[in-house]
Amino acid sequence: MATTIIITGGAGFIGSHVVRLFVKKYPDYKIINLDALTYAGNLENLGDIERASNYIFEKGNILDTDVIANIFHRYQPDAIIHLAAESHVDRSILSPMDFVYTNVIGTVNLLNAAKECWNGNFTNKLFYHISTDEVFGSLGEKGFFTETTAYAPNSPYSASKASSDHFVRAYAETYNIPVVVSNCSNNYGPNQFPEKLIPLFINNIVNEKPLPVYGDGLYTRDWLYVKDHAKAIDLIFHKGKKGDTYNIGGFNEWKNIDLVKLLCKLMDSKLYRKPGTNEKLITYIKDRPGHDRRYAIDASKINRELNWNPSVTFEQGLNETIDWYLENKDWLQHVTSGDYLKYYELQYVIK
Repeated sequence: MATTIIITGGAGFIGSHVVRLFVKKYPDYKIINLDALTYAGNLENLGDIERASNYIFEKGNILDTDVIANIFHRYQPDAIIHLAAESHVDRSILSPMDFVYTNVIGTVNLLNAAKECWNGNFTNKLFYHISTDEVFGSLGEKGFFTETTAYAPNSPYSASKASSDHFVRAYAETYNIPVVVSNCSNNYGPNQFPEKLIPLFINNIVNEKPLPVYGDGLYTRDWLYVKDHAKAIDLIFHKGKKGDTYNIGGFNEWKNIDLVKLLCKLMDSKLYRKPGTNEKLITYIKDRPGHDRRYAIDASKINRELNWNPSVTFEQGLNETIDWYLENKDWLQHVTSGDYLKYYELQYVIK
């Protein structure tokens, strides 16, 4: 094996797409998927590659320093791609300490493990930290986040991610650990846990449940297809400049209410419902605290330096996403019922 990579959070939404891409594209690499299998970690996401010869799953929490030290000692990784994180803003408002522990302390634990493992020999080593555009705060009607935008987080989630970004850069400066950081916009696509807007609303439309829209519905987000994000991570990992930051966006801004109406329209057709049927499910609800008005990423740097561009339009990606959920009702049922949690016991413990 030429390269050994630990991918944290590899059973999660974005992580599973990154793991699959690396396992299939780089058969000479050894890919270690380290995941705690909390509520959003689902090994069913990786059923198609779980028996690949270059893939290993390790169940472990990045808060457990003994577990991390043991894994680093056994595998002697050349690189870490760090995706493990608590990521839902609503949950961070209810329980901010969970985000401090996982996103801040967990990241520092991994940095310490890498520093100890590499012991000053950083040749062909890399700590790649994946972050979010939410660390930059909220935009007005114009302008974009760039790699030099000042941090201004407004939620416990974004504050915890901002802190983790700072620790990664501090370890690079203090201990010379080779790092790279990327900040992405809102991801969507197959395998996303249905607490986030698009899979939640797909599931609610299927079941004819209300579609809860915060405030006036005019909050704006830039949407990035998860498979395009995985390809960008691959490019940054292999060709990105160490010590640099790359913004990954979809060049694809949508107001929440416009996105929801498009989703309703597409699903009217797919579910053979009368046009306008699903829009009747839209329900405006009380806004959440600290709700950032607009995010938009300037992804020109990764386009210019690494020749990355989104491969699909939003409507193409959204159609593919809806079709995936409609074709994988068992996956959705397992996730919403909690049965997906049994997969680990069946596949990895009970033999």
